[in-house]
Amino acid sequence: MGITKMIKFFQFKKTKKSLKTTQLSSITFERPETVLTDLTYYYNARNDYESDCYVIPVDRLALSQLPNINPQHGGIVQARRNMLLSTYKSGGLTKMQAMSAFLDLIIFGDCYLLKLRNAFGNVVALEPLMSLYIRAQKNDDENEITGWVFPNKHETIIYPVEDVIQVGLPDTQQKVYGLPDYLGGVNGAMLNSEATMFRRRYYNNGAHMGYIFYVNDPNLSDEVENEIKEKIESSRGVGNFRNMFVNIPDGGEKAIQLIPVGDLNSAKDEFANIKNITAQDLLNAHRFPAGLSGVIPANGSNNGDITKLRKNYMATETKVLQDLIIDSINSDPDINNSPFKNQLIVNFEVITPPTD
Repeated sequence: MGITKMIKFFQFKKTKKSLKTTQLSSITFERPETVLTDLTYYYNARNDYESDCYVIPVDRLALSQLPNINPQHGGIVQARRNMLLSTYKSGGLTKMQAMSAFLDLIIFGDCYLLKLRNAFGNVVALEPLMSLYIRAQKNDDENEITGWVFPNKHETIIYPVEDVIQVGLPDTQQKVYGLPDYLGGVNGAMLNSEATMFRRRYYNNGAHMGYIFYVNDPNLSDEVENEIKEKIESSRGVGNFRNMFVNIPDGGEKAIQLIPVGDLNSAKDEFANIKNITAQDLLNAHRFPAGLSGVIPANGSNNGDITKLRKNYMATETKVLQDLIIDSINSDPDINNSPFKNQLIVNFEVITPPTD
């Protein structure tokens, strides 16, 4: 092949490549997800499995799952339960039953204790019912609670009002169910968990939409272009975040560019900020001291005397729950009239604040 023919051949190759047609495509994103802003609702609506019951003010399934997906909230809930349980001395509940009832009280804002009776109708013991499922039966004519509805595996059980002791935290908008005292921190707990899940997906996928790989060089062959595409697509999963070397002979100064989508540098810092701020929100929502939560103090600061912090918290927070449980159980007429009263009366250790 002569020199003239070779020049014409390469000119034909270049012209053919430059005439490559491009197609425009419309890129769309999914609709934005709605953000839960109102956690409570107060209507005389009916629940799913029983048509004549008051609806619960908060989604209890979501509340029950929250401690398992957020470490700060879950740790504080368990600590509050353990503090209360450590002071429980005796009563109609075993230690294991008391642990279950106290956990329901903290997570859902109420707990329900079924009175177990003997053949003579006397109360001999108490058994906690799952607050997640129990509902208050409503009489529309009298507008009062007529029973407690509990779904069983094969049938729905309706317990008479007098057979169940309800221990509940007060709510200013309704008097049927209790309301947990940490609801102000729920959005922070969810944001904390979602930030962690986002970061996990970030590291697991690798090929996230973090930048646009822009190539504008006529010397880039189709083979190299396809190889670059394969390398980028194969960077997902195990072995991601690898570096890639591209050599384009006689390429331009800006033949290849990485155009970030958004500010990646600030996005790296936002994860730590979100984790720290939402953790503080949860501590505030539970009124829980940072020194008892395992939070590492900032440089040059300390969390104080942990022993005093624990005693102060128990004197101001745990004692309130003690008094609520004592008042609800020990003042019940069936408990006081039972021959087994001494075994049923709840006793807690007396909590006193530190003296110095």
